[in-house]
Formats: sequence, structure tokens, C-alpha cells
Amino acid sequence: MATKKLLIADDEDAVRNGLCKYIQLHTDRFEKIYTAENGQKALDLIVLHRPDIMLLDVRMPLKSGVEVMQEASAMGIMPVTIVLSGYDEFQYAQQAIHYGARDYLLKPTRSSDILALLNKIADEIYGKEQPEAGETTEAAPAALVRAEQYIREHYHEDISAQQAAEYEGITAGYLSTLFSQYRDYGFSDFVNSIRIDRACTYLEQGYLKNYEIAYKVGYRDEKYFSKTFKKVKGISPGEYKKKLKET
Repeated sequence: MATKKLLIADDEDAVRNGLCKYIQLHTDRFEKIYTAENGQKALDLIVLHRPDIMLLDVRMPLKSGVEVMQEASAMGIMPVTIVLSGYDEFQYAQQAIHYGARDYLLKPTRSSDILALLNKIADEIYGKEQPEAGETTEAAPAALVRAEQYIREHYHEDISAQQAAEYEGITAGYLSTLFSQYRDYGFSDFVNSIRIDRACTYLEQGYLKNYEIAYKVGYRDEKYFSKTFKKVKGISPGEYKKKLKET
């Protein structure tokens, strides 16, 4: 799987940092994620790090998104760009498209929709990700794919197969059947794999205790979290942290 560099340029701290955190937690497609709170810093980061894809707000301090695109394009180093704009900024978005933006999204946009577009563009340009271990290559029904996406977005909650099925308008029994037909794991295994992957991210960051991580990823009992972690990863959270320090 090819990993790429992403730049998020937006002057709103909540948008910029929230998107960065969401993308880090929900995909490993981007090896590096850079953030910029104004247009000048965005341009500096483009020159310094040459990101592959850029999420770009059109209205920012120091330099507008359009100016960033103009200057990066003139230097021949403009990333593939997705423009973020408000409804009253549509003229800017049109200018950005003129200067080579790949797509644009109107604010407010859900983080999951932004990530879906990022992955789609990355797939188109760099090739699709290989199936993860345990996934079949046979195309799964849309109902299963959407249910899995729901699980990825709500893994930290007390989620059940019934909830995921109801979201998609099917029964829990039918969802179980879809898992058995198109995946070699069940609902609970899938939820646990998502939770433990997110737990590993928190362990790598190193600023939360195990019980805090357990709660953040959806477990209400630290012992059960540790037991599940070892079942999925083959080692305990403590051993995982120890290995991180040794590398």
C-alpha cells in the first residue's frame, strides 16, 4: 500500500485539527499529515514537504487559497487539491477549479465525507489499497459496506449489531449473514479490530493511560480491553508499549 503526504490548510483551528485527528484515526493511507493555519504557511509547507494531496480553505489570512494555488502551480509543485468553501465563497471555489483544483466541498462537510473523497482521489491517482488481512476480494453488497462504515464511525460507542443493521434498514440476522458470506470475520471481530487499531494509535502517542484508552475506544472495562487487545494483537497493551520504546 502506497502511503502519501497530506496537507490540511484551514484558518479555523477546530476544522483543521479536527480533520487531522479524524483522518489519523480512520486511515493509515497518509504517512504524513501537515497542517497550516494561513495561506503563507500552506505555501511554505508545499515547498518544503511536497505533499501529494491538499485540503485547502479558499479564504485564509496572508494568502487566499487561490493565491496558494497560483504560486504553487507557477513553481510546478501544486498538490492534487480539494477546495473547502462556504456557500458565500462559491466564486472563490470556481476560481480554484480554474487553477486546477481536483474537486471542492461546501462547508460544513462531515469528516467522513471528506475522508471518503480523499480516499477516492488517492485510489484514482495512486491505485486502490490492497484488501486488508481477513477481507475477501469479492465485491460486498452496498448494505454491508455502509454498515461497516457506520461501525468505523461509531466504534467508540456501545454499538451493537442491531444498531448497525437498523442504520442500514436491514435485520441483525441479515447483517450477520452478509458478514459470513462476504467476510471471514463476524460483527464482533470487526468491531474489536477497529477498536484495537485505534487503541494502538493512542498507545503510540503515549499520553493516555490504559484505562483512558479503553474508554476512548469503546470498552468500559480495562481488564476486558487488555484481554481483547492480546487476542487481536497477540501481546498485551503493556508489551505493545514496551516494543514501541525498543524500536
